Amino acid sequence: MKVKQIVLSSRPKGMPTKDQFRTETFTLPALQDGEVLTKALYFSVDPYMRGRMNDAKSYVAPYKVDEPIVGGGIGKIIETRSSGFQKDDLVQGFFPWATESVHKATTVQKIDTELAPAPYYLGILGMPGLTAYFGLLYIGKPKQGETVVISGAAGAVGIVVGQIAKLKGCRVVGIAGSDEKIKMLKDEFDFHEVINYKATSDMRKEIKDACPNDVDVYFDNVGGSISDAVIANINFHARIVLCGQIALYNSTEVPTGPRLQPMLLTRSALMQGFIVSNFKDHFSEGMEQLSQWVKEKKLKYEETIIEGFDKLPEAFLGLFSGKNKGKMILKV
Repeated sequence: MKVKQIVLSSRPKGMPTKDQFRTETFTLPALQDGEVLTKALYFSVDPYMRGRMNDAKSYVAPYKVDEPIVGGGIGKIIETRSSGFQKDDLVQGFFPWATESVHKATTVQKIDTELAPAPYYLGILGMPGLTAYFGLLYIGKPKQGETVVISGAAGAVGIVVGQIAKLKGCRVVGIAGSDEKIKMLKDEFDFHEVINYKATSDMRKEIKDACPNDVDVYFDNVGGSISDAVIANINFHARIVLCGQIALYNSTEVPTGPRLQPMLLTRSALMQGFIVSNFKDHFSEGMEQLSQWVKEKKLKYEETIIEGFDKLPEAFLGLFSGKNKGKMILKV
């Protein structure tokens, strides 16, 4: 079977462009025992994928030039040689950017579309939801009445973090980059305050005004000058959850900024970086709780869906200009 796939054609320097991607045809190998053939339905695009485009040591191997980009996906099984799956089952896993693909049956999982729509399993019931859950509750450890600040608050992870923080009785302050996102976070997700970082010249003061009792938990999805301003307002025994640094992913030079150690020292604060797979032994707990909250309508979600397989690079690049509200998903 011949399929279309999108490969990494070259490694970017700074901000990636469409030139880093190439569409080509590929012949799938014959299906073997214990494998399934899937037709792609949805793809997830996520900021961490930018790091995999570099030839650099990290927590996950870099993409190889002239080989397909790989990321979260949902597909329909169109052929199976595994007793655990039937034709037309919907499954999630890590998928190459290809219209059809072969997987070992042990690497995909069925999804329950009676609980939630299929794209939710790439968002609130997938990696972003679990990231929010474990980062906030296991590292941030919010207590009732504390102030939680979230950068990248209108993104896939940030929206979930804010809602869980509210469930824990916290004051929730978001940081986002447009009036439309500010309105969404206030009106649809009931954030107490939201700051438009593009509309202020003094982030430190804006955060102080929004957090009169200072910041107890900072969930950092962004890094850069925004995080410098938040950390200048941390409370004693604050917890800083280091989840993402999207403001720095395309830097071509080592950025400089305030030295954070004195602030962490004098406030007896904790800063901890993590990746969601650190908590893989607890995934069942996270999925059970997130599913329960979704079922009880205590968690809502927002998605930006772009249609068309060939628009995968466009969807990915849109993450770095803030085109998404909530989870960015490509519908094939």
